[in-house]
Amino acid sequence: MTLIAIVIATLAAGIGSVWLAAGLMSLGAVASAGRTQQGRVGPQHLLSLAAGALLATAFMHLLPEAFESQAGAKELFATLLVGVVFFFLLDKAELWHHGHEHHHDHGHASHDHAGHDHSRHHHGDAHGKGGGWAVLTGDSVHCFGDGILIASAFIADLRLGAVAALAVLAHEVPHHMGDLIVLRQTSRNRSAALVKVSLAGAVTALGGITGFFLVEQLYDYLPYFLVVASSSFVYVALADLIPQLQKRLSARQTAAQIAWLLVGIAMVTLVSGLAHSH
Repeated sequence: MTLIAIVIATLAAGIGSVWLAAGLMSLGAVASAGRTQQGRVGPQHLLSLAAGALLATAFMHLLPEAFESQAGAKELFATLLVGVVFFFLLDKAELWHHGHEHHHDHGHASHDHAGHDHSRHHHGDAHGKGGGWAVLTGDSVHCFGDGILIASAFIADLRLGAVAALAVLAHEVPHHMGDLIVLRQTSRNRSAALVKVSLAGAVTALGGITGFFLVEQLYDYLPYFLVVASSSFVYVALADLIPQLQKRLSARQTAAQIAWLLVGIAMVTLVSGLAHSH
């Protein structure tokens, strides 16, 4: 009975939060459809929102939770460093593979101005793809950790487990909005982005099932799962998203960028605070 409850709750929290995030984004898109000429919500604004959401998830939710545990600060910081370097290498591997794949396609156009711009565009796409994989990897680790937390709560008490699942669902929504924005930057297929993030969310159930059988052993490693997930979100925000925002803009456009960045931070901070208070 407890295992069935864990599976249902983890799937609802993991996948339900993704679909809820996608639904809210669609409602936002419909609401802003009438403002196409003035006050338009553009890609720069969404990138700012995603960067704020990912940074806040790492610094205001995951890392504080990791450091509240019995794990040593030195070990956790070492894990954070290793995680950032790992995602940097993952990104470099994606860039190298993409560059090798397209070397012959663009080699003859290298002296042409249009060809130069075209190859630079592909370089940006490759970097975006690396960022997308980093987000999915970190998200899967994060969701696995959430599953362990939900399983632990259910083993203690069924009502506590239900509350924990609702808390996870709530605080994952703004974070998954950031994930979807990042993945939609790397692919024009919105359905593919939703499927990929939903699969990462489904890992919550895997964490819940594993946690049910191995909760005592795995619970000791939970802080490290949280830090590894944090490292991916920090890397993607600082290496992939924010550089795309560092362009010379008007004062009004810059203010809008900063405002959307703060909205992303505020969303995650507020929802995480409410989830923890309950």
